[in-house]
Amino acid sequence: MRYFSRLLVIVWTLYRFGLDELALSTLKRRRFRFLRRLISVGRAWDAPRGARLRMALERLGPIFVKFGQLLSTRRDLVPADMVAELSRLQDNVPPFPAEQSRALIERAFGRRIEEIFASFEAEPVASASIAQVHFAVLPDGREVAVKVLRPGMLDVIEDDLALMRTLAGWVERFSADGRRLKPREVVAEFNTYLHDELDLVREAANAAQLRRNMQDLHLVLVPEMIWELCASDVIVMERMRGVPISQLDRLREAGVDIKKLARDGVTIFFTQVFRDGFFHADMHPGNIQVSLEPQTFGRYVALDFGIIGTLTEVDKDYLAQNFIAFFRRDYKRVAELHIESGWVPPQTRVDELEGAVRTVCEPHFDKPLKDISLGQVLMRLFQISRRFNVEIQPQLVLLQKTLLNIEGLGRQLDPELDLWATAKPFLERWMDEQIGWRAFVHHLKKEAPRFAQMLPEFPRLMHEALRQRADGGRDELARQLLQEQRRTNHLLQALLWGVAGFMVALVATQLVTRWLGL
Repeated sequence: MRYFSRLLVIVWTLYRFGLDELALSTLKRRRFRFLRRLISVGRAWDAPRGARLRMALERLGPIFVKFGQLLSTRRDLVPADMVAELSRLQDNVPPFPAEQSRALIERAFGRRIEEIFASFEAEPVASASIAQVHFAVLPDGREVAVKVLRPGMLDVIEDDLALMRTLAGWVERFSADGRRLKPREVVAEFNTYLHDELDLVREAANAAQLRRNMQDLHLVLVPEMIWELCASDVIVMERMRGVPISQLDRLREAGVDIKKLARDGVTIFFTQVFRDGFFHADMHPGNIQVSLEPQTFGRYVALDFGIIGTLTEVDKDYLAQNFIAFFRRDYKRVAELHIESGWVPPQTRVDELEGAVRTVCEPHFDKPLKDISLGQVLMRLFQISRRFNVEIQPQLVLLQKTLLNIEGLGRQLDPELDLWATAKPFLERWMDEQIGWRAFVHHLKKEAPRFAQMLPEFPRLMHEALRQRADGGRDELARQLLQEQRRTNHLLQALLWGVAGFMVALVATQLVTRWLGL
């Protein structure tokens, strides 16, 4: 009943803000136009459609807010008026009262807030779907940011996820195409990531790992965590200063090279994915700033590390080979990779799949980013996947979402950016490091401590192996001699029985001859 009541709330919210009419307005058939006029009778909305969509998503809670955040980066798919409103979801979600925030901090650390901070700003500087942020100063003078989890978030998310699991079960039960898309597994992945985001200590650990990974790249800044002030619902970190990446005019006035910023963003993304297998998976513009400080001028500033994607070595190798095959326009290799990985049935004809992939991808090469829509490419690829029964891989859903975020960000920074030309040299260098001479040296260095431990034991191990083999050889020889002896005995017995039989027959023949008087 609780899930049913939540479903009613969702339906009522959509109806209240007129999103049913908004959805029907996109359908052009006559019966849909009639239905739209019918449901609009007696209803009027003062706010424009973009504001209504934003307010509905805010009212429905964090999962829907995150969906709106993703839509805000898709300027090629969403009208400009709606993008402008959805962009406000990135850090302008209505905050919860400062008294609640203060009480949560004091409960987390067991001290009054005046004992923890030299000063604390009650007014939040940012308020998102999961948490809100306050600025403060530690007793030693360090400026910090305090992130506080919204109260009661777990119950709301559990209800929405339970409803999503139910709907996913229905889709798998009643739709063969839905089963191919693995909706229950996708919801399970989403469930994992959302619960990870609700544990702020995990977010702090993610930030620390990402900070180490990016330290030598000198393209992105990650705040340092104040570990003695980190709890599951409150974390304190180094305060970062930067300009939101969406404020392009301000960045240009400060002298930031926007085209270089776009190229750096692609480099950061591919480095995190293919080198580290550990990437920031919530890269909407509200979580990205640009530093204007003299010592770090023009670098990215990453924020909010609640959602981090990870890839295994097998995933990274498979994806890299696919990307390189795409960049080289080797569609046959793309088809072979899909069959080898088990993503499509083994009986699939390579030439047919190759032709289908070529049809989707070939029109998009040698074009700047402004003329390419990865969203449309993905939709076409999904149509092909339906035809060839491609199984959707749930572990790559976060990567697909992040890739769309990167495309939306790149489209804003530099519409002329050639995504393929920027990424291809990086991937080819990475593959060379994975399978070439560099890869051999790297793996040799990695295994050197293990070899150093085993090397002194090598003579003893070799001697034991040879002795066991020699002992085993003697045992085998004895077994073979015994078998030969047994075989010889059987032959001698057969020969003796044959001679005895012959002698008995000869004696019997002579006796019969004499008895007959022959």
